[in-house]
Amino acid sequence: MRNWPLIRQLIRLERSSVEWKARNGLNILRVSLGLVFIWFGVLKFFHGVSPAEEIAGRTILKLTFGTVKPAVSLPVLAIWECTIGLGLLFRRWLTLTLGLLYLQMIGTFLPLWFFPQETFSALFIPTLLGQYIIKNIVLLSGAIVLGATVRGGKLTAKADAIWPLNLKLRSPRRPVPQSV
Repeated sequence: MRNWPLIRQLIRLERSSVEWKARNGLNILRVSLGLVFIWFGVLKFFHGVSPAEEIAGRTILKLTFGTVKPAVSLPVLAIWECTIGLGLLFRRWLTLTLGLLYLQMIGTFLPLWFFPQETFSALFIPTLLGQYIIKNIVLLSGAIVLGATVRGGKLTAKADAIWPLNLKLRSPRRPVPQSV
């Protein structure tokens, strides 16, 4: 077939793409998470800017039985999120950074429990606020992947085991040997 060189080239391209992702994916994930945490954290320093400000303040107020007011909790939360972001960006104290991230993630999911009338319009149908909260599953998943690498874990491609680059593809023009 005339397409076999093209198929082999596509397989090589896919292989190199996967190997590049294995080499760079964890750093991209770590930096992306860090930037998101810094960005969302900085927003909480400015009253009325963060879309999560009101629900975060009320969640912490409810969680602390009314003792920690939003005027105190939001700047603390902003510092907390920026600390997580900086730890991820600069790859410092990753075990502690991820611990802070996991605790913060627990807090982000609490409004689903504390305020279901605001986070769901019906059973399994989240409001926009509910969707904003539920998307944190992706952030948490990324943090779990990073956590698997804190003590030397690696992401590898292991390409030779699954890519058929060394297949002996037969051309239909060549006669197939007949067994006697």
